[in-house]
Amino acid sequence: MPSRDSDIGANRASVRPDERCLTIPPTDWYRSLAAAGLRNPDVHGPARYWLQVEGSFTRALQHQCLHSFHVEVQREGFAVPTQEEARHLQIPARQRAWIREVRLCGDGVPWVLARTIIPLACLEGRGRRLRHLGNRPLGAYLFSSPDWQRGPLETGLCNRSLNGQPEVARRSLFHHNDRALLVGEYFLPGLYR
Repeated sequence: MPSRDSDIGANRASVRPDERCLTIPPTDWYRSLAAAGLRNPDVHGPARYWLQVEGSFTRALQHQCLHSFHVEVQREGFAVPTQEEARHLQIPARQRAWIREVRLCGDGVPWVLARTIIPLACLEGRGRRLRHLGNRPLGAYLFSSPDWQRGPLETGLCNRSLNGQPEVARRSLFHHNDRALLVGEYFLPGLYR
């Protein structure tokens, strides 16, 4: 049985009409690529490589670029995660967290929408840096620090309502001692088609 992010848009700021197709849709999450593939065999198609990238996803995107890679911050600040995200992180349902949503763009085109949930406990000490990344990729910070370890990848099947929205996604928890943050990467069709 998948876990569901059905209220992911509930606390989202309004989006300009020309950008409405670039939103993160509600997503059903599966513990493995094989489990997601039973529901949608498309995950075994062109997107499979990206769903399974090991190490820094940002670095893999940078290698795919012909000219340039950049991060566009769409929204970041303190907000309440979805109920499903709070359960997954094992934090109280209404506890605020630092939520960062960005677009990862290759050669000027958005390829991935990323959503990171950083609970308050992760923002203490050196973790304060996580609030001040700006247009720097989060992956560069996480993978350059020996403190953070990534947990297993989950595969997401997006319930999109508009063409151009992500169809598949992946996410994982990053752990540092007894703290964890959640990173979700939602693939726009242009990345793998």
